[in-house]
Amino acid sequence: MKKTLSLMLILILILTGCGSAPIDPAPSITPESAPETFESPESVKEFLISENASYVENDINDGNVSQDLRTDTAVNGQTPYAVVVTCSDSRVPAEHVFHAGLGELFVIRTAGNVIGDYELGSVEYGADHLHTKLVVVLGHTHCGAVGATLEGGAHGYIETITNEIASCLPEGVTAEDAEILNVQNSIAKIRESHIMQELEESGAVQIVGAIYDIETGLVEFL
Repeated sequence: MKKTLSLMLILILILTGCGSAPIDPAPSITPESAPETFESPESVKEFLISENASYVENDINDGNVSQDLRTDTAVNGQTPYAVVVTCSDSRVPAEHVFHAGLGELFVIRTAGNVIGDYELGSVEYGADHLHTKLVVVLGHTHCGAVGATLEGGAHGYIETITNEIASCLPEGVTAEDAEILNVQNSIAKIRESHIMQELEESGAVQIVGAIYDIETGLVEFL
């Protein structure tokens, strides 16, 4: 009799699902402070400005890097809201600069934040396939690539980078102005893409430049 009751209890538990852990819904890829969807490129820009302000004011990045989010993005894919083209400089961590976690920013890093074919293809992928609304070319102060260019260039494959930067700089330019001109040059390269031209002209994407101050942590949009 006891054996029969035990078997019946096990059967009831299996049929009712008792004893199994509840399945939590997948977390949102955007942070809690971000809207579920951004209405316009300008709204993304304003959000990045506010997140950078949080970065400047705080000592830690509270962006979501949880196991739940890792699982969610692995299963459901990525939906970043902005492409950030920035320098490989280790002092310019884009996700931290904008207080971002996993799946929020599509980051493309190259020394001097210059744009070549690979970088341009990556920008196209982020904007056209992942449907990001904003493309940010993020230069920074005390840029080594810009500094090397102003000092006369470099050797090896690094020379391809300094040559690209030099192509947009007038003689006698200051380092600060050179960093801005270099950002503007990269934006011009991005706009050579027919895909990016169409996206920007339709209003689906906005391409903007910015400079990150490596000392204060502040991003200034141009």
